[in-house]
Amino acid sequence: MSFAPLEVAVIGAGPYGLAAASHLRASGKVTIVFGQPMEFWERQMPAGMFLRSAWYACDISDPLGHFSLNDFKTREKQEFAAPVPLESFVRYGHWFQRQVISDLDRRKVTRIEKNGNFRLSFSDGETVNARRVVIAAGISPFAHRPAEFSNLPRKLASHSTDHRDLGRFRGQRLLVVGGGQSAFESAALLKEGGAEVELVMRAPAVRWLHGSVHFRTRLGPLRRLLYPPTDVGPPGLSQLIARPHLFRLLPRTLQTKLAYRAIRPAAATWLRDRMEGVRVTTGLRVTRAVACGDTARVELDDGTHREVDHVVLGTGFRVDVSRYDFLGPELLRKLKVDQGYPRLTRGLESSIEGLHFIGAPAARSFGPLVRFVSGTGYSARALTEAIVRSSRIRGQS
Repeated sequence: MSFAPLEVAVIGAGPYGLAAASHLRASGKVTIVFGQPMEFWERQMPAGMFLRSAWYACDISDPLGHFSLNDFKTREKQEFAAPVPLESFVRYGHWFQRQVISDLDRRKVTRIEKNGNFRLSFSDGETVNARRVVIAAGISPFAHRPAEFSNLPRKLASHSTDHRDLGRFRGQRLLVVGGGQSAFESAALLKEGGAEVELVMRAPAVRWLHGSVHFRTRLGPLRRLLYPPTDVGPPGLSQLIARPHLFRLLPRTLQTKLAYRAIRPAAATWLRDRMEGVRVTTGLRVTRAVACGDTARVELDDGTHREVDHVVLGTGFRVDVSRYDFLGPELLRKLKVDQGYPRLTRGLESSIEGLHFIGAPAARSFGPLVRFVSGTGYSARALTEAIVRSSRIRGQS
């Protein structure tokens, strides 16, 4: 079934899609969100994990600031504290959606094409037309599986986002690869679930985030000078990261250097005690991994090897928007990209007029802030302002 074009269609109902729609609707734009609310957070993150970000950086943005994490906790009489438990954040996201986007369309978009307006197709054969499309589809397709593990079948090696319940590995020997939060938290959860765990990382030492939430709380008013509410990056640099409109003006080489400095692999200090009992091996790189019957043999660059029942890859994500299977081939041919990221202009608009990307795919154009929940505010405001401005210009012409 086809009907008059929507003003804006938002693809994805995670924090970024919900925030964008709340701002767009407040500006008067007819906006529909398509997708399952909080799907990635609810289905692809392991039970028992916590958010690394500070409490005040976990708010999903709405234009009036009426639906913060604190509002949810107070109004719904929820009992939880920092660090924010995954399950509590998922409940918060569902609550936000019910308050702001109660008419969410949960259907999955299977194809987006453009011939004048955008045409969105669904698995049931229906179509919807829209003047603008905002892609807020998250990072699930971008899970990085290093080439060294290409010879291992999925039953022997999986990404950290492949498991909701890590308790399934109870009694098994596990090797976790990676040096960031997901690797360390996966290792802790596996150990707590009864597995024998070793973590292997390339860096020569573990980097703990010593600028802890407790430390920042003790700073009082000084905290706002050193750490903006967005909570991305070390003191000082975080103030620049919090201003993507300025960050994007820097030379590309400097952007890359500062972005890495802001979000290089590290783990929250509250994981240290939970890592007791996990063997952590630093300064080694995996050179090869092969199946040996029902086990995996993982070879390291010091000449040693490990034989384990399963390998969990806490190896992060690499953005490549061509992995969004709903983007039609014609759109992908016209879309200008840089190392897998779409090239975005003011308003997070791509080289295809009316097609916007928010969340991690916007990071190469706007910096690391937009990889985090705290980036929903900037993204939603910039997106909305650009769309409203464009509509006014068109109305005047």
